[in-house]
Amino acid sequence: MNITSRYRMKELYDYYENQMDRCPFMQVVEGSSDGTVTIRGDEKIMIGSNNYLGLTNHPEVKEAAIKAIEKYGTGCTGSRLLNGNLDLHEQLESELADFLGKEAVIVFSTGFFSNSGTISTLVDAGDIMVCDRDNHASIVQGCLLSRAAMKRYQHNDMASLERQLAAIDEEKEKFIITDGVFSMFGDICLLPEITHLAKKYNAAVIVDDAHSIGVLGENGRGTEEHYQLNNEVDVITGTFSKSFACVGGFAAASKEIVRFLKATCPSFIFTASLPPSSVATVLASLKILKNDHGRRKRLQTISSHVRDELNAMGYNTGGSQTPIIPIVIGDRDKTIAAWEFLFDNGIFCNVSISPAVPKGSDLLRTSYIATHTDTQIDYILETFRKMRKQLF
Repeated sequence: MNITSRYRMKELYDYYENQMDRCPFMQVVEGSSDGTVTIRGDEKIMIGSNNYLGLTNHPEVKEAAIKAIEKYGTGCTGSRLLNGNLDLHEQLESELADFLGKEAVIVFSTGFFSNSGTISTLVDAGDIMVCDRDNHASIVQGCLLSRAAMKRYQHNDMASLERQLAAIDEEKEKFIITDGVFSMFGDICLLPEITHLAKKYNAAVIVDDAHSIGVLGENGRGTEEHYQLNNEVDVITGTFSKSFACVGGFAAASKEIVRFLKATCPSFIFTASLPPSSVATVLASLKILKNDHGRRKRLQTISSHVRDELNAMGYNTGGSQTPIIPIVIGDRDKTIAAWEFLFDNGIFCNVSISPAVPKGSDLLRTSYIATHTDTQIDYILETFRKMRKQLF
């Protein structure tokens, strides 16, 4: 049985065969600094990272990680339930709950677990989940693991969402599940309309704020704050691999829900706890996030400027409203050629092709960092102008 033949990614590996150095995937990064990475000895401007606030090389963040290793060692070598529950974990849960305005938080070892574990634990087999078609794979995985019925509504289409909700038996437990910011196209869910429909049809709301925390809202608290809503979402999930400059994830909810997750969620119980250096990194990042609003404002300024300029050049930026700015091309070969052009000109971004994005929507996924300099942004835009003339 040829297992690899089942996976579409294998087509790209076959496509490149012996020239993997030209492949958009699995490029080896040898070092990084603010806004740049080193690949095969060459420095390239990074516009594919989720390091939105530019904290991965912040001296206070790195110092916190080093001190945690010196005090606790490199890992906990056990689950939170048994021997791996540090005072740092509980401090992070308390501070993050306070920051998000929720009663409690549970910290997971990965962002993927925060969705797959939370959803599959809270949703029973007889319940109904109504999901945006563009939701992240971790949400989909959680829905499949729950064994509950899953219905999908057209992306950000509230009429489609209401049709799905209206067709469900009133006696059924219902969950509306959506990303806050959608990771490929950079648009924001219509949370006020979603919460209105949730009340109308007695549904709970779960929002994945992975790309929202640190980016949206006056204080960086995410989608709820962006829309000036107050505690309208039942469960907020997220990751530490974006604005928090590390790895791991969380779910924020009522004390009752978090207590239930800690007692029953396999993704929490049966995995080693987040290493102390990672927890310390997140705590230090959270402190900066709360106190340094200039980074978020800088990020918004950069993103708005780049988006306006790319639109003026004639690129299709897919309705982006955030630092995630796609260049929708549609054709796979043209998309990869565009990636190669940028790469050869000292810029690294991401390629997203079907099935990661809808068929015919193959794109370059670009994203921007608060620490990008004006000189770097000018060079990026000038390179996009050259690419527009030469390839399109």
